[in-house]
Amino acid sequence: MTLPKTLRRVVAAILISAPSLAPVSAANAASNGPAGDGPRIRVTTEDVRQSNEKVASAYSALVDMWTKAFNQIGERFAAPRIARYTGGARTACGLIGPNNAQYCANANTIYYDEVFVAGMGRAAANSLGTDGDMASVGIIAHEMGHAVAMQLGYRSRDSYTNESTADCLAGAFTQQSDRDGYLEKGDVEEAFYGMSLAGDPIPEPTGDARYDALIQARLARQSHGTKDQRMANFRAGLEGGAKACLSEFR
Repeated sequence: MTLPKTLRRVVAAILISAPSLAPVSAANAASNGPAGDGPRIRVTTEDVRQSNEKVASAYSALVDMWTKAFNQIGERFAAPRIARYTGGARTACGLIGPNNAQYCANANTIYYDEVFVAGMGRAAANSLGTDGDMASVGIIAHEMGHAVAMQLGYRSRDSYTNESTADCLAGAFTQQSDRDGYLEKGDVEEAFYGMSLAGDPIPEPTGDARYDALIQARLARQSHGTKDQRMANFRAGLEGGAKACLSEFR
């Protein structure tokens, strides 16, 4: 079925998984704007450096957490590699564009646009008056959640099922970080802020029941969830731990 041009734009819009934040790194603080109507974000090379340090530290904690969790259920966690890029990257799972992060099971690697991740942290910092780091870390925790779920055999054709599990597991990591004494004041708020930015837009009804049903069907297959859904899924893991996300951990 071929959709009219206006409806094709609606469908395209609801399939965008990244928030409308597209910071561009520049030497020593250039003002950088997003693609679209999102907030303008200033990202510096120092922001990117600090963000990468936080990501590296979080990555180590994530690997430690999930290795122990898998050992407790008699499984082995194959820790993914982590690789940063800027602008785009060619991976074993195909091309990954800017302003994104992705777990590629074919290479067991988490790829992330270092400027985008730094920009998420900067956006949270500007909004909340904190350092914003947990908004950046949450992206990596979410992608690690995909690795955890896939290695336990969870890979649904329904995108929302996959994404909601990864959001929940990111919440479980935040809970464990709190237990380990790593969370700072404001970190939980930063994590929720990041989730709120990354929610799928809610499509407006077109008035045509057939096309509306098609849009909803595509959204169900390819969505990450609305802002409220993503925050709720993250909260489930934050409050209930990994056992709230996957039955193997109960």
